[in-house]
Amino acid sequence: MACVYISAGSNLGDRLSFLQHGLKDVAQRIGKVLAISSVVETPALGFEGNPFFNTCFLAETTLSPQKVMKILIEIEKHHGRIRSTAKGYKNRTLDLDLLFYDEKIMQTRLLTLPHPELENRRFVLHPLAEIAPNKAHPILQKTISELLEKCTDKTVITILEERLKNID
Repeated sequence: MACVYISAGSNLGDRLSFLQHGLKDVAQRIGKVLAISSVVETPALGFEGNPFFNTCFLAETTLSPQKVMKILIEIEKHHGRIRSTAKGYKNRTLDLDLLFYDEKIMQTRLLTLPHPELENRRFVLHPLAEIAPNKAHPILQKTISELLEKCTDKTVITILEERLKNID
């Protein structure tokens, strides 16, 4: 079994519902979800858009990294995500990013592991640190807690009281 760390975000429609459906689909199609962070709200980063709800979760899987990524894209599309070839960030119903697949380091047309720029994004590091504070970045050789502490992104994060529910 491989451990996969996934970041989920939404800034359109019923954001919490989109995150919950994404989590459910991951559990059903990729593998058992072992941990779920709090949901945090942040302003859109890098473009003018609605505020995001973000969360991270850990799942175990027998699937390859490429298969996991293909399924994440299918789940996004199923929930109304429209990927564009245009430059820049866009509003989205559901954004699922594969952050880590065990300690794997790889770069293909479809997938880069670990996810590029995660160390510069507080909206990823903050929830990830809740569920994996001692997880080491295989390239930077720093834990998620250390990366969060040194992160220069000062985006304001609001932790929601609402939590996602795991399905068994």
